[in-house]
Amino acid sequence: MGDIVLVHAARERLSGHVRETPMLSSPFLDKVAGRRILVKAECLQHTGSFKFRGAWAAITALPEGQSSRGVIAFSSGNHAQGVAYAARLKGLPACIIMPSDAPVTKIRGTRSFGADVVHYDRESEDRESVVERVNSSRRMTLIRPFDDPAVISGQGTCGLEIAEQSLQAGIGDAEVLVPCGGGGLTSGISLALEAHAPHLRVRPCEPEGFDDVARSLKSGVIERNERESGSICDAILTPSPGNLTFPIMSRLCGPGIAVSDGECLRAMALAFAHLKIVVEPGAATGLAAAIFHGDRIERDTAIVVTSGGNVDHDTFAQALASPTPFPEQ
Repeated sequence: MGDIVLVHAARERLSGHVRETPMLSSPFLDKVAGRRILVKAECLQHTGSFKFRGAWAAITALPEGQSSRGVIAFSSGNHAQGVAYAARLKGLPACIIMPSDAPVTKIRGTRSFGADVVHYDRESEDRESVVERVNSSRRMTLIRPFDDPAVISGQGTCGLEIAEQSLQAGIGDAEVLVPCGGGGLTSGISLALEAHAPHLRVRPCEPEGFDDVARSLKSGVIERNERESGSICDAILTPSPGNLTFPIMSRLCGPGIAVSDGECLRAMALAFAHLKIVVEPGAATGLAAAIFHGDRIERDTAIVVTSGGNVDHDTFAQALASPTPFPEQ
């Protein structure tokens, strides 16, 4: 029970600071997917992604005095912005280590919240080594993007909302399709649903070629990706699931689903056309799985988390210009 206790404690700290994001639906999406689709729009969260939940939960959980020198984090953009904004609200300095190929909109967003941004090459440099070098004189507190109990608990508050909203919507059995990088959101939601909606099963969704979580769940041991770049789904390109997140996902999640970049672009176009929301590529993996991989889904209802909406103009224009953005009727 300790894990769910931490999720409830995080919700208390988040109260009044986080948005309860809506669950959206579209008859058109139901039709093309061949089942009922409900979309949990975390792209409408503060800073444009669910990451604010974990960042605020982690920073507000720090012991008195530990945060006085500020916080440091490594991220391709969404965790970066979540930490930067949470730190600004708490009056703390923040330093974010970001890959040099991170989307420009995420770099600008992070800086707009007052954070110091330091770049690294994700192919040739280890991000944790860069953090150690940069932080050797600053002595800031590291806020990890997913392998941290407070961060996982903060992301779990999204799962509490899903449990409550699905009850209000009269949903019985359903699969919850969650975009998955290191597994903070996936494991946090899984813990919340285990306690409050055990009839809902979480399915991690990843880009093809970067499906380390799916492979890890299948083999029973942590698997790593051979590459750390090469997909438009930058927000969820992590080397491997976390040491804390993987045991939770292994115990609670169903098999993972991998989707193509093209399917993510088409899902982004569908979300914009029929739900009027902007979704970034990595955050569209769950919706892409629901629409294009329905044969992998075992239940009549799918709850899809669109985890973020921080997408560059050019990538979003590419999505809207997809030659066949809508499946055959």
